[in-house]
Amino acid sequence: MRTIKQQHRAVSAPIADLITYRALPTQSVEHLDPFLFLNHHGPQHYSPNNRGLPFGPHPHRGFETVTFILAGDIMHQDTGGHESIIEAGGIQWMTAGSGLIHAEVSSPAFKRTGGDLEILQLWVNLPAKDKLTAPRYIGLQEPEIPTVTLDEGRAQIHAVSGEWGGTKGAVQPLADIQLATINLQAGGKLDLIIPADHTIFFYTIRGKLRVNGQETEALRLTEFNYDGDDLHLEAHTDAVVLLGHAKPFEEPIVAYGPFVMNTQEEIQQAYREYQAGKFGTWKS
Repeated sequence: MRTIKQQHRAVSAPIADLITYRALPTQSVEHLDPFLFLNHHGPQHYSPNNRGLPFGPHPHRGFETVTFILAGDIMHQDTGGHESIIEAGGIQWMTAGSGLIHAEVSSPAFKRTGGDLEILQLWVNLPAKDKLTAPRYIGLQEPEIPTVTLDEGRAQIHAVSGEWGGTKGAVQPLADIQLATINLQAGGKLDLIIPADHTIFFYTIRGKLRVNGQETEALRLTEFNYDGDDLHLEAHTDAVVLLGHAKPFEEPIVAYGPFVMNTQEEIQQAYREYQAGKFGTWKS
């Protein structure tokens, strides 16, 4: 059974009137290679005639954003020509690659009627060889994400990428990144085998559970050592977990604002090319 190195509490980092907890990076953990960043927005309730999400047009290069919509919705637009409205239970997988501009806001319907909102956005690094790959975007609604049901229905794995229990995830990414959300009913148990040389990304979204003998709860990021391949979960209450794993890239990481590259010169080049309009032209 793999041992736990440390648990990290997500820190409050509100963005305008949007409740936000940042689980990665914090003062206690910089990154978990190749997982770079996680913001947990909400949960909160929006009244009718609200302004919605505040993420207007902004650029990215050199990594991927994976967005999990737990409640509410998100409207995506980018300079690659992609547009979508993804509702609760769905995901967005955007490969920024060589660079694009995108916006993530609430749909006109959500801003008009309001409702509950809870969204997670995870940044996943790209290996050096793929940093300048062509951008792409995948938006999937809940029915398009395969579900693996275990423990007589008390455990459900929503297979976003990679392979889980012999079921291929909805997305097959450039790098071998395995991602899933896991729903556990109180008393539910789940055993998984994850290669010992993989980084595990384990974030508890809701509830209380025990993982490999240690208690954890909502807004906790659990960091593991690289010393075993067994993962055992047991829920004390109904719980939701974001679980990922991947072999570390073990490459230099230089991040500045919306760009993640391998050298400072590559960051400067990204800014020059963005300012020169090479990320596309935003159409409002």
